[in-house]
Amino acid sequence: MNPESTSIQNTTQPIQEKTKWREDFPVDVPLDSYISRREFVKFLVMISGAFTLGQFWIAFMTYTRKHAGPALTQKIAGINDIPVGGYLAFHYPDHRTTCLLIRLEENQFVAYDNRCTHLMCPVIPQVEKKELFCPCHKGHFNLADGRPIAGPPRRPLAKVRLQIKGGDIYATGLEAATL
Repeated sequence: MNPESTSIQNTTQPIQEKTKWREDFPVDVPLDSYISRREFVKFLVMISGAFTLGQFWIAFMTYTRKHAGPALTQKIAGINDIPVGGYLAFHYPDHRTTCLLIRLEENQFVAYDNRCTHLMCPVIPQVEKKELFCPCHKGHFNLADGRPIAGPPRRPLAKVRLQIKGGDIYATGLEAATL
């Protein structure tokens, strides 16, 4: 055996004398994974602060949405464009949000956000059954008012306020889905 290799493997020497690199990088392996109470409490305070900040952000965003100013008025379609029992998909209040305009009777229209309140799957109008159906988890909503009538959804669909002027249908606002 090489005399140099035996000196490295000698277990009677202290660990600091066995290798030269330990002088440059003094690491005590058993204490390396030790976390003091102060460090642990500092970590908990940082995580709690992040969660609190997140809750304040959500509250701020909710407040700004509710008090955003006048709603956008947007023309959806003409009255004669939709037959009785028919429906039309449109985007309101922005291009990302799809809504449904449904003609229930000759002079009765309703419009809802197209996303199920359970897991945001698109709903399908079933006018003959007088309901909106969510195929993801078999949720059913009342066509007249958007209330959930079966399945996992617990909140009604967000309703789009409508206004009829001069033979045209306009979206004038979005009512939040509340119980």
